[in-house]
Amino acid sequence: MSTKTIISTEKAPAAIGTYSQAVKVDNTVYFSGQIPLNPETMEMVTESFEAQAKQVFENLKAVAEAADGSLNDFVKITVLLSDLKFFGQVNELMAEYFEAPYPARAAYAVKALPKDADIEIEAVMVV
Repeated sequence: MSTKTIISTEKAPAAIGTYSQAVKVDNTVYFSGQIPLNPETMEMVTESFEAQAKQVFENLKAVAEAADGSLNDFVKITVLLSDLKFFGQVNELMAEYFEAPYPARAAYAVKALPKDADIEIEAVMVV
């Protein structure tokens, strides 16, 4: 029988809906989508796309650490963007936050994201 554990940390934004920051089943962790919310203020980071993306990666990193892992344990990420023009910047930032071999990834442009964010990322991690 599988063991299901809810992962939660104050170092990442609190859930703003009916979901958990992440759920761990055995050694796999499923992350809810993170948008660029500052966990201390719960306000959106809006200075630039780069600032938004960095906040998202920091939020994911905090949840990964709460699940006894790191970004380098991610096996799959899904990147949702307000515009595919940001794709190159995502690649540059991933090179800062991840080490090779990189996780599998899908990236999509979507019509809108919560709170008018330009980026949201969900992930799967194995620890």
